[in-house]
Amino acid sequence: QVRLTESGGGLVQAGDSLRLSCAVLGGSLTNYGMGWFRQAPGKEREFVASISWNGGSTEYADSVKGRFTISKDNAKATVYLQMNNLRPEDTAVYYCARHMYYTGSPYPNEYDYWGQGTQVTVSS
Repeated sequence: QVRLTESGGGLVQAGDSLRLSCAVLGGSLTNYGMGWFRQAPGKEREFVASISWNGGSTEYADSVKGRFTISKDNAKATVYLQMNNLRPEDTAVYYCARHMYYTGSPYPNEYDYWGQGTQVTVSS
């Protein structure tokens, strides 16, 4: 049974940084792309970032480009999301997910395993 567990969320001020981690248990990370999504209260879940199986290709939502960096450590079966210069509009529950294939993508229906989410709150 594949299980994804996010950590690293919290309450920060605008301009601060956070690093989210997503540990994959019970399954492989090596041959799969991974993604981060977020959902703010009253809003739909939205794409944040994705990374290919070997880390060679990444994709970001326009709203986070230049501020967030996704990376993965296959040996540790962990995916990271480094978030810099956080803004109040980044406040949301952040979810990691494992892509069905090796590429990663911005489409949530292409991900088959999801974590339970970690709350990120950015105060102004």
